Amino acid sequence: MSPSPSLQHQEISKNLVVTIDLILKGKTCKVYHAPFDVRLPLPNNNSNEDIIHTVVQPDISVIYDTSELDQQGCNGAPDWIIEILSPATSKKDLTEKFDIYEKAGVKEYWVVHPTDGTVIPYRLNAQGIYESMRKTPFAKGEIIAVGIFEDLTIDLEEIFDFE
Repeated sequence: MSPSPSLQHQEISKNLVVTIDLILKGKTCKVYHAPFDVRLPLPNNNSNEDIIHTVVQPDISVIYDTSELDQQGCNGAPDWIIEILSPATSKKDLTEKFDIYEKAGVKEYWVVHPTDGTVIPYRLNAQGIYESMRKTPFAKGEIIAVGIFEDLTIDLEEIFDFE
């Protein structure tokens, strides 16, 4: 078993979920935090039905198409996933999950570095490949535009405000 996330990790996660939930108020989108199963299907060449290939539990998932939700979580790729790095999961979040989310078609993937107080947002391009929004990470005091939602921004001052 992995150790519980740090207090800093929990504060960042809480701040993100509260901020996103307030922004999405009145929209059909839903935001969920871990533990929350996301089942990522792959096409089954022998049948018309997809098969579940991978089950992950992102720190935060935002789902626009609520028909993908069921009692077990999300059956399909969320539109936006946020992973908050910790010593136990950093390598997996930056390599394995990055590749899984890209292949599954997660439109936006944010990697939050709690100790640095930075965020690196990635968005799928037209070829289905993640691109970073800029060469350097976003830091506390900056505002990030969320690409999957028009006119939606996140103020990192609020996200990293827990001291």
